[in-house]
Amino acid sequence: MSAQRSLPFWIGLRYLAAKRRNHFISFISASSMVGMTLGVAVLILVLSVMNGFDRELRERILGMVPHGVIYERGGMSDWPELAQQIEQHPGVEATAPLTRLQGMLGYGGRVQGVMVTGIDPEQEPKVSILPQHIISGDLKSLTPGSYGVVMGELVARQLNVVVGDKVTLMLPEATLSPAGVLPRIRRLTVTGIFSVGAQLDSSLAVINIEDAGKLARMGDKVQGLRIRFDDLFDAPGHIWQLIGELDGQFSGSDWTRTHGNLFQAIRMEKTMIGLLLLIIVAVAAFNIISTLVMVVTDKQADIAILRTMGARPGTIMKIFMVQGLAIGIVGVALGSALGILAALTISDFIAWLEQFFGFQILNGDVYFISYLPSQLLWQDVAIITSASLLLSFLATLYPSYRAAKVDPAEALRYE
Repeated sequence: MSAQRSLPFWIGLRYLAAKRRNHFISFISASSMVGMTLGVAVLILVLSVMNGFDRELRERILGMVPHGVIYERGGMSDWPELAQQIEQHPGVEATAPLTRLQGMLGYGGRVQGVMVTGIDPEQEPKVSILPQHIISGDLKSLTPGSYGVVMGELVARQLNVVVGDKVTLMLPEATLSPAGVLPRIRRLTVTGIFSVGAQLDSSLAVINIEDAGKLARMGDKVQGLRIRFDDLFDAPGHIWQLIGELDGQFSGSDWTRTHGNLFQAIRMEKTMIGLLLLIIVAVAAFNIISTLVMVVTDKQADIAILRTMGARPGTIMKIFMVQGLAIGIVGVALGSALGILAALTISDFIAWLEQFFGFQILNGDVYFISYLPSQLLWQDVAIITSASLLLSFLATLYPSYRAAKVDPAEALRYE
């Protein structure tokens, strides 16, 4: 870098570091830097938390909820052959049989409404993350005819049951008896408890697929086939393609009907919160404008001297652009470091706070997960830092232009 080209750079940094007679200008300059730091840090942290919620929805909720289900009118009797046919479809990763019952579990005077799902313990690991989240008992204990049940941790807590207890399943379908119309009741043995840290822990229980067929009076049939796709976002299109290819009276459903609104809400909230928090950075950039305008007014004599020594208007502009960009670069660098550190540690910090003070910020009974997740995406960091630096650069243009237009004769008249 030649001396002439490096002159604006060194003078601009000198102005930034120099002690000023007007301490208010120094205060505004420092507040601009702090504002930029806080704006960038908060933006990175909040977007990382939103990314965490998005990831948990995909991995936990949609790891438990079927990507897609195909039903046949009257139930499926030849589901193994149908499963092999579906698995040949491009994009299908695995299939497993499924039978659903809505009912209520009771124990010791307590009652909890649940969705009872009949599964094949051998096939379930291919389509669900349930086997990885068993905290007590074993999923393989769901053998045909045993009428065992594996339930969510919050269901077990609500009923105050442990593995080995017997609970009563009440189905809404009535049964005629000599004593009149009675609800259908079946005793089940708790053989396992799972916890995925999501709302499903309070509403889901699983039993063997053959036991579910008997309770639903379907015999050897199953209600439908659960399908796991390579890309869950392609599930709606694949489901309708499969229905069109299969012979028979089939219907289908996919995760977008049950949890699609939640996923879209998280995406929309991430975008809106990002735009709102970007205003904090814009305010910090506006402070840079205020700082440079006051510096230009304070340094008019210096500008005039430089102009009389041969400095061009472009050189004067670069001096104040360097000063403004230095404020922005330092603020963005500090904010990025602080935001990255916060994003990587926020989950553990909130967990420590919950343990220390004895309260829970996210209750699994209310929210779809029970802890604060965070996922740092470097592309988000790149976008935030680039946008912040761009705003800092734009903030330097007007004050620098005013500095370049200073008339040396007018500025030195009263010196």
